[in-house]
Amino acid sequence: MMLTEANSSPISKKMLWVGYIMSALPVLLLLFSASMKLLKLPAAVEGFGHLGYPEHVALPLGIVELVCTVLYVIPRTSVLGAILLTGYLGGATATHVRVGEPFYMAIMLGILVWGGLYLRDERLRALLPLRSSLAKQTGSV
Repeated sequence: MMLTEANSSPISKKMLWVGYIMSALPVLLLLFSASMKLLKLPAAVEGFGHLGYPEHVALPLGIVELVCTVLYVIPRTSVLGAILLTGYLGGATATHVRVGEPFYMAIMLGILVWGGLYLRDERLRALLPLRSSLAKQTGSV
């Protein structure tokens, strides 16, 4: 078991690694998506047109996506990054709903962002305990 900096409570290595893997999946997809926007690749430009956005918003959106993802990757700012990514992915969800396309991918990325962070960050688990306080007091699950 490893100890966290926040309050020295034990975290199993398995839970930590599952958290890292869950976090890595959306990070890789978001970095790929941001790079497509920043490089203005033909697929990204075509996608923007299909979604009803002008091409010139690709660069600012790519920068926002990249900054939010980098903040999420840095342990000290990971919660802020997750909050910002939630907003970004909410906009992506709304965009896909607006054009009548499936929107589950943005929602799944958001679940992975928060799930991975929850498993690897003791501060977040302390803030959002999944067990009720009654169960903790009685010692039951």
